[in-house]
Amino acid sequence: METVADNWGTLALVALTEGSYRFNALRRRVDGVSEKMLAQTLHALERDGLVTRDVQATFPPRVEYTLTAPGARIAETLRALIDALEAEIPAIMTAREDYDRRH
Repeated sequence: METVADNWGTLALVALTEGSYRFNALRRRVDGVSEKMLAQTLHALERDGLVTRDVQATFPPRVEYTLTAPGARIAETLRALIDALEAEIPAIMTAREDYDRRH
């Protein structure tokens, strides 16, 4: 749960709902993540059985990351949560303004 709840873990899982990604393409998709942090995140997600790492025997080796079935279920739930939060941004901003006026 620690890896999934982490900012980079969440963003990587949700990005992978769009399909398989090579490392650098995924790094571009998960804006702001460092190479080291993405590598650590993907390693942890693979260890947890949420992502598979497919190494193809080419020169240079081609590596792709894909969601497993459990990873896909979790990623879809995270995407639904993100969508719900984004839909509520106007209400959240109004609530913040009201709170700030009162305090």
